[in-house]
Amino acid sequence: MKFVKSEQYDKKFLMENMMGPNCLKLLEELINTIKLEKSMRVLDLGCGKGLTSIFLAKEFGVQVFATDLWITATENFDRFQSVNLNNQIIPVHADALKMPFADGFFDAVISIDSYHYFGRDVRYMDTKLAPLLKKGGIIALAFPGLKEEIHDSIPEEMALSWSAEDIDTFHSCQWWRELLEKSQEIEINSVQEMQGFEESWSDWLLCENEYAVNDRAAMEAGAGKYMNFISIIARRK
Repeated sequence: MKFVKSEQYDKKFLMENMMGPNCLKLLEELINTIKLEKSMRVLDLGCGKGLTSIFLAKEFGVQVFATDLWITATENFDRFQSVNLNNQIIPVHADALKMPFADGFFDAVISIDSYHYFGRDVRYMDTKLAPLLKKGGIIALAFPGLKEEIHDSIPEEMALSWSAEDIDTFHSCQWWRELLEKSQEIEINSVQEMQGFEESWSDWLLCENEYAVNDRAAMEAGAGKYMNFISIIARRK
């Protein structure tokens, strides 16, 4: 797949601020199937160091609420100032389980490489996330997964870098579809594998981030053959 928009961003800036497989490429692929307009308020949930928030603001002109638990609002605010987007992106330091937003506040929720950490509880979508969206609001998620469930017999390659607890956050498209079909608040448009798995992982493994270095052992041993990236598109009923 060609990543026309993502490839225009400064590679040094990206490498310094990545926190996992290239989030801009994942986001670019994800939003090919949705429509964002300048008038929209968008929650970027689990934004990390704000790369996806910067992309959304620059490419679509939307107002972004860049929300993350691990990175402080001040750190992200400084980063948004450095690219002259501090008036368009609002940094928020918050737990995905305790977000400080009004019900019906957002036109869209986008989450790249983070939903699998906090969204596996069957109650999460209906009690924590969907209420924040307007009726008909967009939910667009992309996160790492598995081609099929392997938890009863974890491959040796994967265990080179990740614990059983880490791997427990990874699941198949079918697992995620069955989970989200239990929601009373959303309609699912699609749950599918993404094309940008190899490109996104290749960029990440070139980083000197300690987590990228840790991931190399598993990926170099072939763990990628069990894995994928999953995209989910849904709407608030």
